[in-house]
Amino acid sequence: MNIRGGARRRAAPTGSRSRSRRKQGTVPETIDTRAQGLAAVAHWAGTQGGALPAIELAGVSKEFRTGGDVVQAVRLMDLRIAEGEFFSLLGPSGCGKTTTMRMIAGFEEPTAGTIMLHGKDVVGVPPNKRDVNMVFQSYALFPHMNVFENVAFGLRRRGVGDIDRQVNEMLEIVNLGGHSNRRPRELSGGQQQRVALARALVNRPRALLLDEPLGALDLKLRQAMQVELKRIQREVGITFVYVTHDQGEALTMSDRIAVMNEGVIEQLGSPKDIYEHPATRFVAGFIGTSNLLTGKVSTISGTDAVVRVSADEQIIVPTRGLGVHQGDLLEITVRPEKIELSSARPGGDGCALRGTVTEVVYLGTSTNFSVSTTTGADMVIFRQNSAATGDVAGRGEEIWLSWKPEHAYLIG
Repeated sequence: MNIRGGARRRAAPTGSRSRSRRKQGTVPETIDTRAQGLAAVAHWAGTQGGALPAIELAGVSKEFRTGGDVVQAVRLMDLRIAEGEFFSLLGPSGCGKTTTMRMIAGFEEPTAGTIMLHGKDVVGVPPNKRDVNMVFQSYALFPHMNVFENVAFGLRRRGVGDIDRQVNEMLEIVNLGGHSNRRPRELSGGQQQRVALARALVNRPRALLLDEPLGALDLKLRQAMQVELKRIQREVGITFVYVTHDQGEALTMSDRIAVMNEGVIEQLGSPKDIYEHPATRFVAGFIGTSNLLTGKVSTISGTDAVVRVSADEQIIVPTRGLGVHQGDLLEITVRPEKIELSSARPGGDGCALRGTVTEVVYLGTSTNFSVSTTTGADMVIFRQNSAATGDVAGRGEEIWLSWKPEHAYLIG
């Protein structure tokens, strides 16, 4: 038996993601990505009952040249965002998420590939000619104008009629109906953010791009605004594309999330799918806290792989159709909240490991336990605090860890 691992909050990217790795500084020139992109949109529309995606990226790459070096910010990205979807681009700094959004907005042009908005190729189209609006972390409100005039600014520039009705309706949607005469300096950070949002939405764009707009707010206000943004998006029905490095924001608001790393999408799916079923080591480490274990398969039991640690310790993981065989080295992840703690070995044939508690951290609603297992793997367990739960173990005490096999997943 060979097993190792530990709890990870960040995981180094693996070197096996060959799906999008290319020699730095090269973008294939033998593929007509624009023609392929248009064909892909037509095919996608056919599978969606004729509905075109709100935003389509086909084979999009972006290179920057600095001091003779070539930096590939985005690598051969294929992405479709549906009409009315709240979609998040999530990843660490430098992963390419903001560059992707800037290409959609028209502030950057792709080195290769096609970008389409509602079926129209917009490569080369300037930002002011694209039917999208953008909200930045810096709200850029006009300090000499009141709330009403800030929101009405775009409508007046376009010569639109019935401005009073449109502005007042939008202020009601963002819960600022009674603040139209206030200046930006008289508003809180959250209220200023909503003014910027109203100013962008009042023009009724086909899509709204938001580049970390909550980053300047304090924690409680940021959490409140997450719920508020989702409510506003549902009410106006506009496609939202949200860029963030904060996994909590993405999980709270999104219909789907694209987790990015080093210019590629590591995983694309619903918040639940990405959290519960991370596809790569990077995603497992970046989204929440994961316990990562590595072990050799001792036996195959039906559709489960069994890693035998000792006579009374084992890890069982469903293979889920992957070609796993006896002797294979597996990477396994299990979330901290899925693990149970007990002073005696639990009954049944589930996953069970022995360990010693190395740290206990009380967080109010939960208690976090750090445990060094007999395999050498360090694991983290989250235990919800309630009236029915007492102190399970203290530092230095021996403990049993157990979890259901279906809560363990193969990654890589």
